[in-house]
Amino acid sequence: MTGRAADGGEGYLKGRLRREDILAAAVAVYAEVGYRGSSLREIARRVGMTHAGLLYYFPSKEALLAAVLERRDAEDVEREHLSGPPGLDALLRLVALAAHNVRHPGIVDLYSRLAAEAVAEDHPAHDYFEQHYGMARGYAAESFHALADRGELREGVDPDLAALNFVALMDGLQVQWLSNRARVDLVEALRSYLRGLLAVPLD
Repeated sequence: MTGRAADGGEGYLKGRLRREDILAAAVAVYAEVGYRGSSLREIARRVGMTHAGLLYYFPSKEALLAAVLERRDAEDVEREHLSGPPGLDALLRLVALAAHNVRHPGIVDLYSRLAAEAVAEDHPAHDYFEQHYGMARGYAAESFHALADRGELREGVDPDLAALNFVALMDGLQVQWLSNRARVDLVEALRSYLRGLLAVPLD
C-alpha cells in the first residue's frame, strides 16, 4: 500500500469514527431535550468540534436526525423482530423487542420524546414514525388474523383492534416504564395482554 493510499484509509477511518461520535452525541441530546430543543452547536460542543466541522459530516439538522433514526433502527434490530411468518411467535418477537428496549433505556427515552414531537405533520420525523407504527400495527394485525384463522383467539376478539391495542400498549408501557422502572414490568404486561386474548396457552 502506498503512503497516499494508507493516508486515505486512515482518513476514512477517522471520518467514520468522527461520524459515529456525532451520532452518539445527537442521540444523547435528543433523549434529553428532544429534537425540537436540540441544536447542532450543542451537539458539536459535546463532540469537541466546531459547528462548521459538524456541518462537514451532516449538512443540516434534518440530515443528522435521519442518520440517527437509521442508526437506531440498526441497533434496535427491528428488522429481525418484524420478520418471519405471522402468528403467536411473531407477536412474541415484538415482546422480545420490548425486552431488548428496556435493557437500553436510551432507546426508549429517545423514541418516546421523538414520537411525541413527530405527531406534528411538519416535524421531519413525522413520516418515519407514521411508517414505523404502521408497520408494527400491520405486522401485529397479520399475526392476530393468523391466530383467528386457526381458532386460537377467544371468541369475539377483533384481530385488527387487538393489534391496534397491542402496539399502543407496548408504546404506552414504555413511557410508564421510564417514569417508574421498579413498578412497571413491560414484558409481563404484554404477555398478560396476549393471555387474555388467546384461546390456547401462551406458556
